Amino acid sequence: MTDAPGGHLTVPTELAALAAGVSVATIRKWASRGKLTRYGSPRRAEYDLDEIQELIASRCIGRRTLFDPAHRGGR
Repeated sequence: MTDAPGGHLTVPTELAALAAGVSVATIRKWASRGKLTRYGSPRRAEYDLDEIQELIASRCIGRRTLFDPAHRGGR
């Protein structure tokens, strides 16, 4: 883990994927599509943990999960 510009905590691709609950390929795809900022060197990508949390939160808004009582008929 390192500090990105602005004092943000960054992690390698593998840890970013683990934190987001997605595959490494998804993290790379999000970065290539501009959804995540890529930090680090050309040989070692790193991603901002706060940015990952914001992206995941925005993806979950309006979605129902299996753990959402409304998803199970309001029980």
